[in-house]
Amino acid sequence: MASSIDYYPPLSFYYRVEFSISKDKNDVRFQTVSGLSVEYDYESFKEGGENRFEHKLPVRTKYADMVLKRGMLTDSDVIKWMLDAFRNREFKPADLTVILLNEKGEPLKTWKVAQAIPKKWIVSDLNANENSVVIETLELTYRYFTIE
Repeated sequence: MASSIDYYPPLSFYYRVEFSISKDKNDVRFQTVSGLSVEYDYESFKEGGENRFEHKLPVRTKYADMVLKRGMLTDSDVIKWMLDAFRNREFKPADLTVILLNEKGEPLKTWKVAQAIPKKWIVSDLNANENSVVIETLELTYRYFTIE
């Protein structure tokens, strides 16, 4: 029996990102989060005498790189962590959590990202002819994520 309550998909603009390496309240604010995707690699197997198709067998899961964008912070625990990797080659894996929130600020869905390490850090172009916020982009690679 169908419910009499209408279902509306959640909105994607109210969320926070928590890093295990940071307690800074500014490190939870990001403009965009992408890369929460998973897919299987498949291996083709050709069966002798069967020419109509190939068997495709799942081999392993593959996770996309995570990309986080925000207005640049001049000081942050996450940026220190990124710079430790790029300057000193100190790669310290960090767990992070992406939490989608409802209109009351309560969690609707949580993605727990395991063992993230820095891959790329980009600062947007500086242009004297524009009046825009400097955006930093953090690209991370990680092992896997779980959904709660």
